[in-house]
Amino acid sequence: MTLTADRGPLHRDLLAREAARVLFGNWTGASTVPSHALYPHQWSWDSAFIAIGLRHVSPRRAQRELESLLGAQWDDGRVPHIVFNPEVPHAAYFPGPDFWRSSRTAGTPRGLETSGIVQPPVHALAALLVHEADPDTSRARGFLRRLYPRLAAWHAYLATRRDLGGRGLVSIVHPWEAGMDNSPCWDGPLSSVDPVPVSAFRRADLVAGTASDRPTDVDYGRYVRLATDYRDGGYRDDVPGAFAVEDPGFNALLIASEQALATIAELAGADPHPHRARAAALSAALVERLWDPEYGMFLCHDVRAGRPVRRRSVTGLLPLMLPDLPPEVAGTLVGTVGGAHFGLGTDTAMVPSFDLLSDAYDPARYWRGPAWFNTNWLLQRGLGAHGAETEARALGEAMLDAAGASSFAEYVDPRTAQGRGTRRFSWTAALVLDVLAGTKAP
Repeated sequence: MTLTADRGPLHRDLLAREAARVLFGNWTGASTVPSHALYPHQWSWDSAFIAIGLRHVSPRRAQRELESLLGAQWDDGRVPHIVFNPEVPHAAYFPGPDFWRSSRTAGTPRGLETSGIVQPPVHALAALLVHEADPDTSRARGFLRRLYPRLAAWHAYLATRRDLGGRGLVSIVHPWEAGMDNSPCWDGPLSSVDPVPVSAFRRADLVAGTASDRPTDVDYGRYVRLATDYRDGGYRDDVPGAFAVEDPGFNALLIASEQALATIAELAGADPHPHRARAAALSAALVERLWDPEYGMFLCHDVRAGRPVRRRSVTGLLPLMLPDLPPEVAGTLVGTVGGAHFGLGTDTAMVPSFDLLSDAYDPARYWRGPAWFNTNWLLQRGLGAHGAETEARALGEAMLDAAGASSFAEYVDPRTAQGRGTRRFSWTAALVLDVLAGTKAP
């Protein structure tokens, strides 16, 4: 179903109903797949965004979404980025369970196969929003009381095992951990990684996806090499790997989730102060270490090379979602979002994933330029939190228009809103529901 850009109440009602149909159609009984065709398992940060939207149509199912994901948590606290559905053929996705071999690793959940890397920690924020949608049912089921220790262990894993640079920030050890898999920000840090030959693996993403939208074979070979080395090293974080990057978006989401976890702790009868202290320390380190006033945004830092990654990516804008940013930093970020490199409100209707003026910008290829609904949802919240209400409202309306016109595409061209990737994508539908719940028809 494709909807026009008519923003009247009838259109919004139809859009909400169709978004709900997408989520119900992608529900498997315990969780929601991003896409049956391209991503037929449960993904970590996808489930967090999906739960945020599901809470508007089924708070109980939204709770189950997060419960099923955290049920696959490892003993060391990490939440794996994929939980594999045993009913899906192994050949339907690569790298699949045969590659990750989690069941052969100590401290992994019994009866489940998962990956061994992680994704951005949006989960405590999602859990708090889900609770607030139906607090009576949440309290009756002990939702937050049961999730709190798992979320606390997840954050502790990141804080204690992933400060690889010793600078008080979390590092990612694989581009997939950022969620922004194919960003040009990783080109430099990946340049010394010897790619696995393409003959050594089969890319299932090219069966269901378009090659021009997806990472190149060389980049994919580097991803496989990093994942293989991490797996063969026993998924240990105390042994330096070939890739370690402090990503501002990942750290900003951890800060937001630590703040949410402090509230969850209070509701669950636990001490909120450690979470507030960790959020404050992370916030200070984020500004001190990754803020670049010359670029007017946060930059990634290559831990291995010991230098900033001088590339403008949407990940460097995501700290705008933090309400306690220094006013001068927040004001500069708002200006950067609307400036020439991202063009919101002038050149683009939605914020691109990468610098419009860079030679590496590609409006079609995965995370190298297209606009994604989850990052735009985060930026909409950030714009609103820092006084840019007009821009936030316009961005929300642009998201609704793009989702309706593209049949809930995975991502879109930031200038034309042409749909890219798979359609009827779960987090697109989920975040449409949340935008609709927070806005009123003009």
